[in-house]
Amino acid sequence: MQTLNLTEHYLIAMPAMADPRFAKTLTYVCEHNAQGALGVIVNKPIDMNLQSLLKQIHIDFVSDRCKSLPVHYGGPVQADRGFILHKPSGQWQSSLKVGEEVGLTTSKDILEAVAKDEGPENLLVCLGHAGWGPGQLEQEMAQNAWLSVRADPHLLFSLPANERYEAAFRLLGINFAMLSDEAGHA
Repeated sequence: MQTLNLTEHYLIAMPAMADPRFAKTLTYVCEHNAQGALGVIVNKPIDMNLQSLLKQIHIDFVSDRCKSLPVHYGGPVQADRGFILHKPSGQWQSSLKVGEEVGLTTSKDILEAVAKDEGPENLLVCLGHAGWGPGQLEQEMAQNAWLSVRADPHLLFSLPANERYEAAFRLLGINFAMLSDEAGHA
């Protein structure tokens, strides 16, 4: 029986995180239930912007926004598929409403709208996602692999990617510089 629901939370990788795919990552949890969890890493831009991505999938663009919007590494699962976090959540073909404000969309229609400068105001484009099987995330939490904090969309959509990880620690009242990279249990 699941009692922990981390939907709409950030997972902050502890400094001792052994898995290099998740070291120093901030993951936004989009869904967490008895079947497992799905999230996207939101602080690891890759060497690609939205303009390049749109060209690769043959979407014409007129929006100057496409030139400067970075694409992020969202996680190791389905790394060739786009996952778009956005606010407002809106009405798109394949969307998961994460909360009152934020949605996660995997359909091409949102990218076509953004290319025409008609998409959501706030947008974070990721390739891939992070996934956990039933009970796996709870086990990792018990092993002190992650800290969690209620997500603040401002941090997600207003701060540069390189500031999000430490900003999430500040949401918990923790100074990142004071943390040890040694894992432990109290």
